Amino acid sequence: MFLQIHSLTSYHATLLNRDDAGLAKRIPFGDKPRLRISSQCLKRHWRENLQDTVKLPQGIRSRQFFGRIVLPELIQAGVAETLARVLAKALIDAVIDGGVEDDGSLALKQPVLFGRPEADFFVGLLTECATAGDEKAALDTLKQKLKTDKKNFKAMLKQAGHGDLYAGLEGAMFGRFVTSDILARSDAAVHVAHAFTVHGLDTEVDYFTVVDDLNLDDETGAAHAGDMELGAGLYYGYVAVDIPLLISNLTGCDAKDWAKQDSADARQVLAGLIEAIATVSPGAKLGATAPYAYSDFLLLEAGAKQPRCLANAYLKALPAKGDVMQSAVDAMGCYLADVDAMYGATAGHRAAATRKQWPENAAPRLPLDQAVKQILDAVFGA
Repeated sequence: MFLQIHSLTSYHATLLNRDDAGLAKRIPFGDKPRLRISSQCLKRHWRENLQDTVKLPQGIRSRQFFGRIVLPELIQAGVAETLARVLAKALIDAVIDGGVEDDGSLALKQPVLFGRPEADFFVGLLTECATAGDEKAALDTLKQKLKTDKKNFKAMLKQAGHGDLYAGLEGAMFGRFVTSDILARSDAAVHVAHAFTVHGLDTEVDYFTVVDDLNLDDETGAAHAGDMELGAGLYYGYVAVDIPLLISNLTGCDAKDWAKQDSADARQVLAGLIEAIATVSPGAKLGATAPYAYSDFLLLEAGAKQPRCLANAYLKALPAKGDVMQSAVDAMGCYLADVDAMYGATAGHRAAATRKQWPENAAPRLPLDQAVKQILDAVFGA
């Protein structure tokens, strides 16, 4: 079972996502190059929003996890700082390939996603080891525990009362890649495409100056001059969610048993995700461009067939004239009808939320909250 989310969102003059040269990201597609927003950028802003709207254990992606989360909590739990540092370093060496920097900060050599349950578990584990006696006894206890239980790490977390979200909500949704043989890898259940404009790339360079407020009358000219690339565009976005894998990541069940699980958390997560896709904007250049926009169109699809995006509706770039949004909606509707004519119905259920004209025979046109409820009822049952 898959949930697919298609969106059309128009932005005024903005610089939503920059490359290493400070220019707007772009991609060749079809007959013209397009403006682009990377999936990493989109996921980052959606994750931040979901931290406020979904009340489930969160993830922490950082090089500083042990130095700024685990170490202070160990000290607060009564472990002497010197011993806490020794134990934390030993734990890092055991669970993270590559270890730490040599500056004594316990900073990892690369950022890793950890779940809040893992932080609680690590603190509890090291606090228990610290009670074994002196430093050597504490280290021996940690080594023995890891040697005995490392194949059962997820089970240890669950037994300690930390649930199945060992890598946090972010890990359950977007996956976690680790090379450690102790930490558990999780595959991404939410697959996010790079968004791109349905029309050709058209940008301009905005030249700006800064005036020195303390200039004297005879001091002319700018105190600073700069420039940035700006572009306006209508972006197509696409997200596919593997529902069995998401339920498995949230509950710890086997993916084939997803339909037997309580769906309350998954419904909460997916409703929050759809709301974020529709309303949360990438946050670059906030003060200079106010890059805030809501989607004018969302198409939600659910079904057991292999997902397929509708990006090819825009292989031929739309002309930047007339009602471009309506043209984009029409192009998607026509392409969807053509795909269904070729393959048969490619989704079992559909619902659309839009302020534009949309063929009712393609999908019911509903307010967003009703469209979300209808599609989630189709996935999980009313």
